[in-house]
Amino acid sequence: MSQPSDVCQTNIIHEDKVKKIKQEMLKDQTILHLAETFGALSEPTRVKILHALLHSELCVCDISAILDMTISAVSHQLRVLRNMRLVKFRKEGKMVYYTLDDDHIGQLFKIASEHVNE
Repeated sequence: MSQPSDVCQTNIIHEDKVKKIKQEMLKDQTILHLAETFGALSEPTRVKILHALLHSELCVCDISAILDMTISAVSHQLRVLRNMRLVKFRKEGKMVYYTLDDDHIGQLFKIASEHVNE
């Protein structure tokens, strides 16, 4: 049986590379948080919400109208994004406005968008 062309034909470990990268590996807790963040972005509705918030601060009603979804469904997704620290909110009287948590979220979104559109 032949091996696939994308698999090494020999088993040689490049010790210098392995040692260097092992020293620079992220801590397990950081890796877990990254995996959770990317997991939160695996749901299309949450991606749509982040894209909308990339353009402007919005209330739940605005997001609901943009996505043509119920306020309850949008609120649920915002709660997930808030728990992941991807969005934050501020209250103004009876209104609650959402924004991206920080500039990193917008950068992450833009870079990922560029990647998939190449």
